[in-house]
Amino acid sequence: MACHFLEEPVDREAQILRRALRRERVIRARLDILSFPDDFLCERYRFSAQSISYLNNILRPYITHVTHRGHALSSLDIICIALRFLANGSFLYNIGDAEHVSKATVCRAVRNVTVAMKRLLYSFVVFPGHRPTRFIKEGCHKIAGFPGVIGCIDGTHIPVIAPLVNEGDYVNRKSFHSINVQIICDAANIITNVEAKWPGSVHDSQIFRECTLSTKFGHGEFTGYLLGDRGYPCLPYLLTPYSDPEPGPQQRYNLAHCRTRARIEMTIGMLKARFQCLQRLRVTPERACDIIVACVILHNIATIRGEHCPSEPNISSDPN
Repeated sequence: MACHFLEEPVDREAQILRRALRRERVIRARLDILSFPDDFLCERYRFSAQSISYLNNILRPYITHVTHRGHALSSLDIICIALRFLANGSFLYNIGDAEHVSKATVCRAVRNVTVAMKRLLYSFVVFPGHRPTRFIKEGCHKIAGFPGVIGCIDGTHIPVIAPLVNEGDYVNRKSFHSINVQIICDAANIITNVEAKWPGSVHDSQIFRECTLSTKFGHGEFTGYLLGDRGYPCLPYLLTPYSDPEPGPQQRYNLAHCRTRARIEMTIGMLKARFQCLQRLRVTPERACDIIVACVILHNIATIRGEHCPSEPNISSDPN
């Protein structure tokens, strides 16, 4: 009994000490991210200091939260955490370790930034483009002499983890789970249209047939052509190559078509090189679609602002 009474105060003191240690917060000093050289920032965040400041200015109203907590993340901190995830594509805890925040904080930052970016979709992704149609056609014509082109179209598969609901719908023709994303670009590698909502099993032609842009083309709202591969139907406004071209005009058509349409393959390669997270997204399909759209918008911003693009991955081995 005496031993029991002696141990009880010691145990109580140990519990108080453990609770005190759990309550202690270790606050790391926030680094001045914009003070680092642009090479350092571009490697980790894909944007220079000036462009990160620009992103902060346009996103701040949507991601700044009113809080009375000390040491709350600034909008700049939140944006850089999200950019690092998008650029790196690593696990959340790896990004958290690099940015000195928790895995949950990284998850919230990515979510807040991607949702904010979606608000800007129609400001930065516009078909056929921000410039007059005549300039867009001229840009495409300079590639290989193909006249009247206002965009090149293709689909690309973004791998995702197997979803819990309708899992079979996301298995594509190469037998992995994915989102099939339709992308249209111009000669300057600007993405002018994106459809990121379809499971991997859906064919490229069905995505185009059911998208709003196809209806607008059918109603004659655009003057010009799209160039697509043989996976698309040949339509008055969507031109595909001859499957068995005869020598002469048909072969020259196919050659000009191929050289011009290569711009969409180049653009998709640049998008995936900039944002390594698109190599595989470990989130639900709904969140994956939001991340894809955010990456498209950021790609356009980076292209317009002349940001350096990392070396493109091998397109032939890419899950297109």
